[in-house]
Amino acid sequence: MQIKLHSRKTGFTLVEIMVVVSIIALIAAISVPNALRARKRSQATSSLQTLRMIDSAKEQYAIENNKVGTTIPTGPDLQPYVKKDSKLYTQLATVLVTVYDDIGGLITAGNLDTPPKVATATRTALDSVLGSTTADRDNFWGAYK
Repeated sequence: MQIKLHSRKTGFTLVEIMVVVSIIALIAAISVPNALRARKRSQATSSLQTLRMIDSAKEQYAIENNKVGTTIPTGPDLQPYVKKDSKLYTQLATVLVTVYDDIGGLITAGNLDTPPKVATATRTALDSVLGSTTADRDNFWGAYK
């Protein structure tokens, strides 16, 4: 008659599970801040692109309609110079130019002589990803600050 002296149970030990969990936590601690930073950076880039599209639409409107620099265009004035069915196109449907950036700040279009401006709250919210110095941040926004 044979008797088994050692019955081996299969599975993971508590130490092995704790090692795997700690490795996953370390990877998450490294990747989550980078993902949040990338998201904010893309919001800043998208806001800047919206400002450029508005500026371009204002210039095209002025050229095609022989308007001078003190003229303040309305939303429907600029709408034909923006890609149809885009978010900006829809926002320009109202008479008053009320365009919002990706984080909800109001973009001021202004008259034909001045470039559109991003809200101060937007600039403040996105400053942390645009560079460590004021010059870096001002360089990013350029004429649209």
